[in-house]
Amino acid sequence: MTTSEIRPFRIAIPQSEIDGLRRRLTEARYPDPLPESAYNWPSPVGAEWSRGVPDLWLRELVDYWRDGFDWRVMEERINDIPHFMTEVDGQPIHFAHVRSSNRDATPLILVHGWPGSFLEFLHLIGPLTEPQNHGGDVKDAFHVVIPSIPGFAFSSPLADAGWDDTRIATAFAEVMARLGYEQFGTQGGDAGAGIGPEIAREAPGRVIGVHVNGTTGPLPALPLSDDELAVLTPRERQAIGDIQQFMWQQFGYISVQSTRPGLIGTILSDSPVAQLAWIMDKFQAWTWPIEKDVLQILDRDVLLANVSLYWFTRTAGSAALTGYAQGSGWGTSKERTAVPTAVINFAHDYAIRSYVEKENTVVRWNDVDRGGHFAALEEPELLTEDIRAFFRGLR
Repeated sequence: MTTSEIRPFRIAIPQSEIDGLRRRLTEARYPDPLPESAYNWPSPVGAEWSRGVPDLWLRELVDYWRDGFDWRVMEERINDIPHFMTEVDGQPIHFAHVRSSNRDATPLILVHGWPGSFLEFLHLIGPLTEPQNHGGDVKDAFHVVIPSIPGFAFSSPLADAGWDDTRIATAFAEVMARLGYEQFGTQGGDAGAGIGPEIAREAPGRVIGVHVNGTTGPLPALPLSDDELAVLTPRERQAIGDIQQFMWQQFGYISVQSTRPGLIGTILSDSPVAQLAWIMDKFQAWTWPIEKDVLQILDRDVLLANVSLYWFTRTAGSAALTGYAQGSGWGTSKERTAVPTAVINFAHDYAIRSYVEKENTVVRWNDVDRGGHFAALEEPELLTEDIRAFFRGLR
């Protein structure tokens, strides 16, 4: 493949990999349950979640992964959309690309986060590319590009260690140029909410708008003074409390992934049960309502397809390296982008407008009283309509 070549790509996991996964799940070893005194804090889902994924819950999901889940069915579904590979700056980049039947549709790049993948956006492709078939207006159509972040899924192995948000943004802008999209919009959550605005910084003349769900821009340094708290809305003050609780109760996974991505890669690439538990712990913690079992909120097969993707591609370590162990670090100040930015802030996210505006030109802000961190999976209709409404005014 030449440096700028784009070639079709079809996902085809070898049967030996699928058989190997099933064998490992059959031979899984589980620890003895921890004693009651190991509970460190109350959990809305139940005390057993306070120290990690509950043993019985995990065993039942492992059994289904082994005996009920069919990767080949999901693989065929995923391959129903066109996939491609290219190389940018020495790095393999995988992406899905679906063009609308409306030739005047707006190009839009959708960027996932961790512990998700490009699979997060499968439910959005039809409504975004062919809105007239999903209760919308054909004028709101998009040509959709969904890349895998370097180090994730098929954008692997990593060519080198320096894939921070700026370099990823430059690579994704190059992918859009190779597809012939000189002007386009961006959308993303989690890591995608950082990469989207960074694309606008790297290619300000090409990005017509940035749409994010969840937090983008800097978070406040805690604790806040009484004067700082006084100017916040009640919802924002609640977000500050949630951030403080997160830092105390859930920050451990960030510490490990940012300082020991190789260790995470070794552990999770050798044990599918560990890979499953590591990811499902976060899906449970970040969906809404938080007191509800995640399997009652999100499709079990989609969740397992996402975990399987990490397992088959052996990318737990490289995803941790890209997502958490970059030299630019969390909290690094960014240049304020002048590109119009929209934020949809779901119930279980922490965005605070005055801080987001330090680095972004916010022209649309939508606080929502439901939904969690995985918006494309949890609230696809609401997210889709917000994307349409924002870009409708920018065409």
